[in-house]
Parts: sequence; structure tokens; C-alpha cells
Amino acid sequence: MEAGEAKKRIEQLRAAIERHDYLYYILDAPEISDAEYDALMKELSALEAAYPQFVTVDSPTQRVGGAPAEAFRTVAHPLPLLSLNNAYDTDELIEFDRRLKKQAAPEPLIFVGYVGEQKIDGLTVALLYQDGVLVRGATRGDGLRGEDVTANIRTIRSIPLRLQKRVPGRVLVRGEVFMTKDSFQELNRERERAGQSLFANPRNAAAGSLRQLDPAVTATRSLDAFFYDLLLWEGAASALPPTHWEAQTLLREWGLKVNPYSRLCSSIKEVVDYCREWEEKRSTLPWEIDGVVVKVNSLAFQERMGATAKAPRAKIAYKFSPEEAFTRVREILVNVGRTGVLTPLAILEPVRVAGSTVGRATLHNEDYIREKDIRTGDVVVIRKAGEIIPEVVRVVPERRTGAEKPFTMPAVCPACGAAVYREPGEAAVRCLGASCPAQQKERIIHFAAKNAMDIEGVGPAVVNLLVEKGLIKDAAGLYDLTAGDLAGLERFGAKSAENLLAAVERSKENPPERLLFALGIRHVGEEMARRLVGYFRDLDRIFTATKEELMAVPEIGEAIAESIRRYMEEAQNREFLEKLRRAGLKFKAEERKATAEPLSGKTFVLTGALAAFTREEAEEVLRGLGARVTSSVSKKTDYVVAGESPGSKYQKAVDLGVTVLTEDEFLRLLTDLRQRKESQTKGGIYDEAGEGGSQAPGGAGPFRAQ
Repeated sequence: MEAGEAKKRIEQLRAAIERHDYLYYILDAPEISDAEYDALMKELSALEAAYPQFVTVDSPTQRVGGAPAEAFRTVAHPLPLLSLNNAYDTDELIEFDRRLKKQAAPEPLIFVGYVGEQKIDGLTVALLYQDGVLVRGATRGDGLRGEDVTANIRTIRSIPLRLQKRVPGRVLVRGEVFMTKDSFQELNRERERAGQSLFANPRNAAAGSLRQLDPAVTATRSLDAFFYDLLLWEGAASALPPTHWEAQTLLREWGLKVNPYSRLCSSIKEVVDYCREWEEKRSTLPWEIDGVVVKVNSLAFQERMGATAKAPRAKIAYKFSPEEAFTRVREILVNVGRTGVLTPLAILEPVRVAGSTVGRATLHNEDYIREKDIRTGDVVVIRKAGEIIPEVVRVVPERRTGAEKPFTMPAVCPACGAAVYREPGEAAVRCLGASCPAQQKERIIHFAAKNAMDIEGVGPAVVNLLVEKGLIKDAAGLYDLTAGDLAGLERFGAKSAENLLAAVERSKENPPERLLFALGIRHVGEEMARRLVGYFRDLDRIFTATKEELMAVPEIGEAIAESIRRYMEEAQNREFLEKLRRAGLKFKAEERKATAEPLSGKTFVLTGALAAFTREEAEEVLRGLGARVTSSVSKKTDYVVAGESPGSKYQKAVDLGVTVLTEDEFLRLLTDLRQRKESQTKGGIYDEAGEGGSQAPGGAGPFRAQ
């Protein structure tokens, strides 16, 4: 394709993708399937990779890009982002209206009612567009200066990188970034599975997500945004709309998402009705609101009224009163999650709050309990965090009788009796038992996963069935299954049972590093498992090694070494390993060849989609040639292989001066190395002089044995 033709097609694809983003994220009216949308993105990514001179900052492919920031830059806002005065009851709203009308008396026609807007409980941002293209996104900060979070703003799919219409000059808009209740719950579930601290409410989750130093993390957080104010439009001062309501219509026409529940009110009575309506209905919304913002509709009147040092005089925030209730803590139980994390739970005297009866509340972790000094028997104030999750706000110490009992985290797992451990610097306390019934399903699923023991057919549904029928209690039980056990079970005919048993049998041939990873020892991922087995060659040697011996392995630090030692100190884990040994799994690695591998000592990172390999196949090939494959780019990385649509790792490699190989260069390199390896004479090596050394594409120099 000629460059001119490519440029034209790139522009067509961008326009199509922007239109479909608007239909999907703003209007909630998609016209094409996800697969069709993905095909458009894939074609655009491929063209931009082939013609990088046509890549622009507002391209849909640039929503997640660049290396993580070391810190956010402070930027000055073109106009101050003032806060709002608050009203806590309807009398204060009526007084606000009386005061404004008194000041509007000389010109009554300028005062034309109000606009009521839901006060989203999120994080205020200001976006700057230049000639319709997003050039900066910043947090409110102190109102005069905020943090430059442009890279993170770009990841929010409902925010256009380019406005729908040609808008000349600089445009400054104010909005609120937020997280829906469903996204908040899912994020906390993921963090709980990972043993991380939970966000208290959607606002904290949104703020923490938008202020991530790595935009790739922000991109996973399902953030959304509404826009309310057109603060500045330098390109068309004479065309500024006369009212706030018309300004919101203009924002919507430009492709910015506007809250659909805003209301034009002709009187303060309508404003009061609007506030009362949403105070009652707020729990029905997908997002969290904590009040209503009331604004005089006339922008000329807003300007005439001006502002104090803190807030505009023609706007006010009506704050909802939080729904709280008093109750008593009957007892504190400890639940064991599917990842082994112990979570305290308060059993309460049932009480009505925020539209439902609450009988229990999460206490998160022992630090949370200690900080609030929550005891069994305490009278406490509770509310629903984010109107969803019941939480204890505070204790009422003056109601104590002396019979209250302080809480102590158990020293053993309440589900299985195994030892528990809290890692330094973490809030989570974890059960160390490999056969803990509270964790068994997740552990078996991990054990059988493709990148672990790769037992085809043993997925979540089958594991649930086998455990619930009492056929297996842990992953070792898979090796005791018979055709008779599976006969008659739902999902299993004769052929499917035969296939599953064959897959279980094949897994016995997996090398010991796969088994080590499959055990699910904390901090021992695939790469660490390979390093440990490569060093010790025998799982028994790993399990009997001292902490110091384990830390002698390159890149094995104290946390990994201690995790392995703790795993082996638990009796049920040692029993589990013995069952695997009796089943015939491999605990010893095969003898290594004496010859050096051509990529020994070299570190590779893969990014983007490869046409000739899956990611796993490419990693396997590289490791077969002696290379180390990691997931992140650093100064120690030797080569980055960039496939189609490479991510932020590509840019980081360029920034650090790391050699980047295209897929064609990578394939030529592999062919050359394989040929040299096959023709290598007995006892020969890939030497310093280049006899047998392979010149990397681009003149990067020969690969040599270390």
C-alpha cells in the first residue's frame, strides 16, 4: 500500500472507530459486534505500525501507551476550579434562592431558573482540548493547580480523544471521573483474590485508579466520566451559549458524556422536589451520588454574581445526609476466602439501613479492627459503604459495659487448622494449607491450568463437580480417579471420561518446574519456578534447602525463600507432595546437555501479537535456546520482540535504548541459531570471536555464551 493510500485508510478507520466508541460508550447504542470492532482496531494498529509517521496523539490506538510515570507533573489551570458551598437541608436551599433573587431584583429577566445535577461521588477533572484534540487532563488539586493525569485520562473509553465536531481554539471542560457500583465490587473481588487491601468506596477506588503511575493499570479499572461545565472556549467567544442548560447540550453534541438525569427547574420548589427525589432514589443508580448541585441557569447571571475566594455565589451543593444506624456486634467470625485470606466478619443485631436489613458487616482485616477498636459486644454505627457494602463507621465507647471482648486473629486457619501467616508490609493474613477445604477448588483449578500441569478438561465446572461429589479433596486426588468414578456423572460420557483420564496421565510427564508452579506457593511464579529447578535440578533439594541456599539462586529474594520454607513447614503440604510423588509426577529434572545454548544469559521481552507463534510457543522456543523471558522491560533487557499492536513495553524499550526486533527479524534470528546449533561440533561453543555466534538484526552484535 502506498503511503498516501495508507494515510487515507488510517483516517477512515479512526473516524469509524470514534463513531462506534461514541455509539457504545455515550449513547449505549452499538451498531457492530465486539469482533467487528476489534477487526477495525487491529487493521488500524497494523497500518500505524507500518506507517508510524501517521500516528497521532488522538488516534484510538493511543489510549494506553508510554512507560509508567515516576511522578505526576503539577500544572496550572487556565481558570480556577472553585469548590461549592453546601446546603444540608431544604431551608438552606430556599434561603439561597431568596438571596439570589434579592440581588437579581434590578434585572429580574436575567434570572431564568436553575439546573439540578446529580453530585457524582468521584474525582473532579479538567480537560483541555486544542482545536478539538485532547491535549491535557488534570485533577482539580487545590483549584489553581492540579496533577497532570493526561495519560490516564486517555484510557477512559467514554472520554473522546477528539471531539465529534470541529471546535476551534482552546476548550476547557470540567467533569467528574467515577467508578460504577458494579465495577467497584468487581475490583474489590479481584483485590481480595490477590490478597490486596480493599477500597472503601467507589470514590476512593476512582481516585486511586486515576492516580496510578502506570496508565496500563488505570486502563483495567473501568472508569467512566460525566461532564458538566464549559469553562472556556477561546475560539468562539461570541458563540458561547447563554445558559448552562444549552452549554450542556453543546457538550453532548461534541461527544462528551453528560449525565442524563440533569433537570431544568423553573423554580426553587422544583429544585427541592428534584433533590428529594434523588435522595430517595439514589440507591437505584449504577453510580454513587452524595447530593445535588444546583446552578443558576443564566451564565450571564453567574458571571455577574461572581465568587468568593472559595466558591461561586450562583451555585450550591445540596448534601444528602448519610444513612447510618446504631446496632450491636454479637460476635466476630473469620471467613477463609478461596485464595486463603482470612477476613473478619461482624455478626450484628439486624438493623434497617439504606433500604435493607443488615445483619453482618465486613471488618476487612485485623488492622482495621485495631484502628477502630471494635470488640464483640460493642455498640457501633454502621452504614453502607458506597451504598452497597455494610461497614462499621465507629464504635460508641460510652455505651460499653465492660463485658466487651477484644478481637484476636486466630493463629491457625479456622477451616483446616493449618498455620496462618501475615507477610510483612501486607494487611492480609493467609492460610498456608494446601488441602484447606475453603481453598481447594481454586487450588485445583490453578494446578490443572494450561501454564501449570495443563490437564485438559479440568476447568472450574469440572472441578466444582468432582469436589461436590466427594471424588477429590485436593489436586492429588485427580491421579486417583478411575473410569468408574466418572461414570454417570453429569458432563461425562465414556469418551469424555477417557479423555480426561488420558490428560491426567499425560500430565505426569511434565517437567518439575511446571509442578513447582502448579503447587501455588506464594511468590513462586512460572519464571521463579524455572529458575529454582534450573539451579537445584530436584524439587526435594528445593524443599529441603535453607533460606540462605534458596537466596543464592539469582533473583530469588528473601520473600520467595521464606514463602517456600513456610510452605514446607506445614504438615498437610508435605503430605500433599508425598501423594503427588506416589502418583508418579516428576520431581527431578532431566540431565542437562554439556553444550552451551546460544542465547544463554540473554533476556527477552515479548510484546504484541505474533503471527507465527502463540506467546507461549515463542517463550518455549527462546527458553530452549537458553534465553530468559521476562514480562517487563528494564535496562537489563537485551531484546524486545515486537509483534502486531505492541503495547507500552515497545515505547519503554525505545526510551531505554533496548534493541527491538520485528517478527521477521526474530524469525530470521531463530532460523540462524537453530542451523548453527544443529551444525555445532561436539564440544564446540558459541565463542567470543563469532565462530558460531549469531549477529543480531540491526547490527546489535553477536550472541555469545556467558
